[in-house]
Amino acid sequence: MASVAIRAVRKSYGEVEVVHGITLDIEDGSFVVLLGPSGCGKSTLLRMIAGLETVTGGEIKIDDKIVNDMPPRERDIAMVFQDYALYPHMSVRQNLGFGLKMRSVPRARIDAQVKRTAEILQIEGLLDRKPKELSGGQRQRVAIGRAIAREPELFLFDEPLSNLDAKLRVDMRTEIKRLHLSMKRTIVYVTHDQIEAMTLATRIAVLKDGVLQQFGTPAEIYNRPANMFVADFMGSPAMNLIPAMLERRGNSLRLLLSQRSGEDLSLDLNGAPQALAAHRAARVIFGIRPEAVTDPDGADRSAKSVVEALCAIEVVEPAGSDTFAVTHLGGKEAVVRLRADAKVAPGQVAKLAFNLDKAVYFDPETQLRIA
Repeated sequence: MASVAIRAVRKSYGEVEVVHGITLDIEDGSFVVLLGPSGCGKSTLLRMIAGLETVTGGEIKIDDKIVNDMPPRERDIAMVFQDYALYPHMSVRQNLGFGLKMRSVPRARIDAQVKRTAEILQIEGLLDRKPKELSGGQRQRVAIGRAIAREPELFLFDEPLSNLDAKLRVDMRTEIKRLHLSMKRTIVYVTHDQIEAMTLATRIAVLKDGVLQQFGTPAEIYNRPANMFVADFMGSPAMNLIPAMLERRGNSLRLLLSQRSGEDLSLDLNGAPQALAAHRAARVIFGIRPEAVTDPDGADRSAKSVVEALCAIEVVEPAGSDTFAVTHLGGKEAVVRLRADAKVAPGQVAKLAFNLDKAVYFDPETQLRIA
């Protein structure tokens, strides 16, 4: 296995800097996802790890060895690209064994590795076909298989599932997860799909405009986002980010959210986090995920702080296993997630349960999390 240490890495094209001093520690055997919108620098960072892009500043270590000036072939890595990058004139068998052949591996070992890889990915019946005879999902399996056959210490994946349809993406996510669990090799994986990131990663690095926003486990990123960008980017539907006011009366603290009716919705913050109680400004951004606002019967019974309040329902969206509803709080639409059989209708004033254990609070000026 391989660890990767990224220290203050920068990348510039002329006077334009696209990666701004990123520092990350990727542990042996971990599955780290570089996540962010298009143009955030995640693929550029991956290509610098691979040696396909030069490093403008900082250093990259693989297993404590600085690799900034080391050519890709000496880094003991295998990379899987978005466009598969298979050799069209070669059979699947030849594609799987090509990397080993280039390293002068004995023929018998190449055949054994190709056979083992084909069995792992369940493509034994495709070995004599050419890439043009394969579906998109089959081509991606072959591209992954070519990387596996080399048995590298470090796998790099650059948006490998983006060309597949929705069902195939789900199937391939499962296969990649299974491969990581069985091989126990280090994987660095680039995607803009936060569902992919949440389901695959042991740790996620969220990037925006070439700057690292947060690095943590999927649960940390989802439940304790470092700032409003991460809160809004992670989750579907996204976290509700609602302008609110803090009201202090003695030792009590309340959260006031405006409604279209003109009356403020008031939520008592009993047992509020100390950092929020110490926040002297009155204005905050109240962050709460749709699943943390539900009908009272569907509320989490293990939660320490659930506050019920009446809200005007504007839109109802049945979604099979759940029902989503839209209300209006703090001058913004807020999405809530109810049970499938919840009795709500547009125009109705319904009682909703806010699980404040799951709430987070942001400073509207800095956009950083307060608590």
